[in-house]
Amino acid sequence: MSNSALAARAAGALFVASLAKARTVMSVGRTSIPIGVVFSVTGSYRTVGQEMANGALLAVSEINDDPSFDFEFQPIIRDPGGASDDYRIHCEEILRDRTVRHIIGCYTSSSRKEVIPVIEKFDALLWYPSHYEGFESSRNVIYMGASPNQHIVPLLGYMLRQFGRRVYCLGSNYIWAWENNRILRGIVQAVGGEVLEEKYHPVGSTDIGHFISEIVALRPSFIFNTLIGDSSYAFYRAYTEAGISNLAIGPKRIPVASCSLSEPELISIGSEFATDHIASSVYFQSIDRKQNQGFVERYRRRFGASKVTSADAEASYIAVILLARAIRECESTEIEAVKSALRGCRVEAPQGCVWVDPDNNHSYLTPALGRSRSDGQFQILWTADAPVKPDPYLVWLDPSAVASSFTNTADHMHLKVVP
Repeated sequence: MSNSALAARAAGALFVASLAKARTVMSVGRTSIPIGVVFSVTGSYRTVGQEMANGALLAVSEINDDPSFDFEFQPIIRDPGGASDDYRIHCEEILRDRTVRHIIGCYTSSSRKEVIPVIEKFDALLWYPSHYEGFESSRNVIYMGASPNQHIVPLLGYMLRQFGRRVYCLGSNYIWAWENNRILRGIVQAVGGEVLEEKYHPVGSTDIGHFISEIVALRPSFIFNTLIGDSSYAFYRAYTEAGISNLAIGPKRIPVASCSLSEPELISIGSEFATDHIASSVYFQSIDRKQNQGFVERYRRRFGASKVTSADAEASYIAVILLARAIRECESTEIEAVKSALRGCRVEAPQGCVWVDPDNNHSYLTPALGRSRSDGQFQILWTADAPVKPDPYLVWLDPSAVASSFTNTADHMHLKVVP
């Protein structure tokens, strides 16, 4: 293991240890409810993992400080370091004595699929706070992140309409990229477009020069990026640099579109490389809502004045808030009671109103599109006019109409909205 990797693991261990020490202070007379918090604050996608942990722990502190709750959460924190097998091991350790019923955790789909059998074995509930590729349903998972109709569908509607129909796909070699590219292929082919290439790269690898050469040769209308972590950051840097010497490419001429790019990642990429990229998300820090302004202020008070928020932090935060409200409502941590209580729980979140659809355990969210700016924020290009019903299996999608019907109203985007 390299010195930098050892240092990252040491930093992650210190982070977990410090939180473990802090969480032992409980108020007298209140019930302590243990919950798992399992995110990779080290490893190749540590930037996102840290944001998810931060969001969950901010919500835990707010619940514990709120006298309207007669219980406090005791977070049991684990750092799998980006290793899918370690997610399973940590979750099994947390659930083994059957005192923990709920785990907030996982970023990648590979880690989620690794732990679901464990979650189901112990009949617990995984609160999964990441946007994902859909085509999954489990009675033991609450899906807090965006479904494909809430991220890739609006993104493709905009990109195909604005930039053209010749697409280059580049992603990390695992299920998130495979499935999103499958969805993309169906939509692009349905509108008479062409997927020029579909390339996959090992998670964490930063050797991406040959992809730049291929993009130069093919000149696509846009690039669809499903790389994650360090691989994605290396690509953004290399692609922007290539555009300086070759005026035919670069983000201003051939844009890069992503369903996962976030504010903390713009910082990791570097301001000189992080401008003019298109992102689909249900949350941007630049959203103009009082709930979001309060969220940003509280986040910075807890984690540092220079910190930025993200969709990943917001989703983890909402997951803990909804869990707490459901437990208060049903006066139980048993998962069926909690899921039943969730039907009456809504949160005025930073992005807008959020609630869980009892039909499929996925969340009503408000999709938006943004363009990254040099200040590390996003200029919002479009926002759905209401929370959108999750469609994880794309049952309501008409692929042939996605590009032609993109307007400023969500119903014309084939997104089922609330009346």
